[in-house]
Amino acid sequence: MKLGKTPARPNAVTFKLARYIDTSVLPTPPAEFGHENLVPAQSWGMLGNDAHGDCVWAGAAHETMLWNLERDKTITFDPEQVLSDYSAVTGFDPDKPDTDQGTDMEAAAAYRRKTGVIDAAGKRHKVAAYLAITPGDVQEHLLALYVFGVVGLGVEFPGSAMDQFNAGKPWDVVPGSKVEGGHYIPLVAKRDNLEIVTWGRIQEMTPAFLEKYNDESVVYISREMLTSGKSPEGFDLAQLKADLAALKD
Repeated sequence: MKLGKTPARPNAVTFKLARYIDTSVLPTPPAEFGHENLVPAQSWGMLGNDAHGDCVWAGAAHETMLWNLERDKTITFDPEQVLSDYSAVTGFDPDKPDTDQGTDMEAAAAYRRKTGVIDAAGKRHKVAAYLAITPGDVQEHLLALYVFGVVGLGVEFPGSAMDQFNAGKPWDVVPGSKVEGGHYIPLVAKRDNLEIVTWGRIQEMTPAFLEKYNDESVVYISREMLTSGKSPEGFDLAQLKADLAALKD
């Protein structure tokens, strides 16, 4: 299994989720929620991340799959297309291992807004905007997840987490475990623990793990999951219009 998120750049994402939400008028997320079961267990796919450091792009594909299924649309991705987006942004060449250096999350988010990721049928899927979430803030992540259906997590990945993954155990803090690199994972549900998607399957994560290792997160506003300009939980895009107009293509 490969990692592939480059180090976080503080404030690389200008817009902050906290600016656009009023927690006093939003519903409190329930104890358990998520739509991860819309994707059959065998359908997530590795999407190249078993052999290459394209976790940011595999995660983008997984997020896009889930958004579409929430609107009763099934789309698929294959490694070739996912890796082509990785190449477009980073210069990755599968024949040149030294080009497999991972991806900056903000650069990927900007590409997703301007160009969009390509699916197996050759269709591109864009996001309308993206907002930063306070690193390590579990409640802000849960609220973003509840309102928008998915959150893109960046973590500093400790070696203990790979051992826990291989053993089928939740990611949890192991004191003294060495960080081996950066990893990108979509947060898709809250059950007994947090649930993320990585390396083709659902993986549990404790809140303590997120608090310790999360170094950047992005929530995306996808028109594919919006109905009449609103998310399933009622977030309105109107508050973003002025700032979005200032974004440069």
